[in-house]
Parts: sequence; C-alpha cells; structure tokens
Amino acid sequence: MTNSLGIDKDPKDTRVVVAMSGGVDSSVTAALLHEEGYDVIGITLQLFDYGNAVARPGTCCAGQDIYDARRVADSLGFPHYVLDYEDRFREDVMGDFADTYLAGATPIPCVRCNQTVKFRDLIQRAKELEAEVLATGHYVQRIDGAKKAELHRGAMDLKDQSYFLFATTQEQLDYLRFPLGGMSKDETRIEAERLGLAVADKPDSQDICFVPDGDYAAVVRKMRPDAVEPGDIVDQEGTVLGPHDGIINYTIGQRRGLNIGGGDPLYVLKLEPASNRVVVGPKEALLQEHVTISGVNWLGDEPLGAEVLEVTVKLRSMTPLLPATVCGVGEGAEVTLHSAYAGIAPGQACVFYQGDRMLGGGWIER
Repeated sequence: MTNSLGIDKDPKDTRVVVAMSGGVDSSVTAALLHEEGYDVIGITLQLFDYGNAVARPGTCCAGQDIYDARRVADSLGFPHYVLDYEDRFREDVMGDFADTYLAGATPIPCVRCNQTVKFRDLIQRAKELEAEVLATGHYVQRIDGAKKAELHRGAMDLKDQSYFLFATTQEQLDYLRFPLGGMSKDETRIEAERLGLAVADKPDSQDICFVPDGDYAAVVRKMRPDAVEPGDIVDQEGTVLGPHDGIINYTIGQRRGLNIGGGDPLYVLKLEPASNRVVVGPKEALLQEHVTISGVNWLGDEPLGAEVLEVTVKLRSMTPLLPATVCGVGEGAEVTLHSAYAGIAPGQACVFYQGDRMLGGGWIER
C-alpha cells in the first residue's frame, strides 16, 4: 500500500521528520501528517542566541519560534527536538551574506540556508533518526515524473517558493516532501484553526531572519568591521560625482540615496569592489539581455548541455517569469532573454522553468 507520501508502508509505520520553524506553515505540515497517523518527529534548528532572539519579531528559528514549535508538538503528542546550529548558520549563511555584499553582489541568504543547514545537515540528521522522509512547510510541489521526482511551483503563485529551492539536489528532492504545495496560505490558516494550533494567527516572518530591521549594511559592518571603506561614485566614463561610505550600501538598480544631486535621475549600474567604486548611469543602461550564470544546479530529465533550451526564468524572487533561452557552459550557463530587462544583480539567482516545473538555477555573475 502506497501512502500519501509515496512510501509503500502504512502511515503508522512511516517515520517522518518535520522541519518546524515555529510558524504556521511548518506547524500545519506536522499536524496534518500526525493526523494521518504518521510517526512524526519535529525538529527545530536554533540559529540564534536564545536570550538575544526571544523578543525579536519577524525572525525564524529563534527563541519565541522554538517555544511555539515545541508547544505545537506537545499539544499533539509527538516528539520535538531542538538542534543548536548557530555556528553552522553563522559560517555558512551569515558569513556568506557579508562576504557576498563586500564582493559587490547582492546575496540571498534564504537560498544558502536551505542549501546548507536546512537541507544538507537536517536531511543527514533525519536519516540518522531512521526517517523515511523530511517534510517542510514550503509552498512547492514535488511530483513523481516519468523519469524521476520533479520540483514544481506551488499551486498559488503568490506563495510559490520554488525560487528559493533552486539549489535542491536530485538526491535531496527524492527524500523531501512538501505537503502544503497545493494549498493557499488562507487554506493553511483554516487548517491551523481546525487543528486547534496555537500559532494559527501568528504573522508570517518578514525580511531576512537575522536582519529583522532591514539594515543589511549594519550586519555586514558588525561581521566585517575592517572591510567597509569609503570610495567614489562615478559615471560610466569614470568621472567622480561624489563620495560613498561603502559599496555595501548600494544595490544594482538603486536610484534613491545616492546623494549626488542635480541633473537627470541616475541609477546604480555596477559595483566595483577592486576599485571600491559605485558606477551610476541612466536607466536605459540597466537593460541587459545576456546573463552569465555560475554554480548551476540542474533537475531536468536530461543534462544541461550546449544545445539551446527554451525556458522562462526568474531573476529575483518577486520578478515575473521572463521568456529566455539557456545553454550549459562548463559548470555554468549562459542565459539570453527574449527582451532586455533592467536591474539584473550579481549574487541573485537565475532560476529556470518549463511551465510550472522548476528545472534548476544558478548564481548571476554578470
């Protein structure tokens, strides 16, 4: 008998580890699986110092969230464990965040977190606990395709989180399950109410979990105090237009806050860490058609080769899907957009789709 998770076992004989962040999504995931009769174990990763994080709103995997996850597990009667991953998170996620900003790029720490501590390390722990699968509250769909497990966009566009999971390997995807992939957020909250979960009305986490006030530059300064230096804002010809107090304060496409005054509106075109310069210019200079991608993770049925493939791509989590072609080049890829697009930022991800299926992605180099 194949159960709802695709395992040939009765639910009561199927152990499932659920990654519980303390929010409503992962709590409903755990509760629904427990309701079906699965042998559920909840695991929460402590990524922050408990004392410092307990009162901070908008975080995940910190003090209040750990308490909320444990409260849900206790109310339903399944085991719950907290793993201290602060050191791994600081090194693999926060350190990469700071170094990426200092290199003149715009990082996505949520991808790094999924790629490292949440999937790589947590899957290993789930297997040590003899779990058949690791379940999460992500709004994506895992579908058994003709050749292998496929990763598809969440059923509701507004909550689709596939962009943040582009680095999921095929081996990881085989082990992962996403019970909420076909649901909307409203449906999830209705289920939370029905199940009597104390977190049913809990607000969603906002911004980057370790930057709840949105001040990314302050985090970088704290982590790399000797690396932030002032420099020049220049135009495309290299003419100095004014000073800046660190390239970490700027992102590609930024218009406000340049403080160089007068004339036509100028936008950040490029960040040059070697010369410590911020290059600005007119909006039309932001338009690009060709994008070089590194570190490609590919989930398609056939390997990504030199043959041009028609796809749609996302260049940031909140941008629309754009028609494009992609072809493999060594360990990376070259993407050509059908129409030029403005504000493509190194350090962000370019994620490839065919229809609703996510084929993988990589890091934007230039």
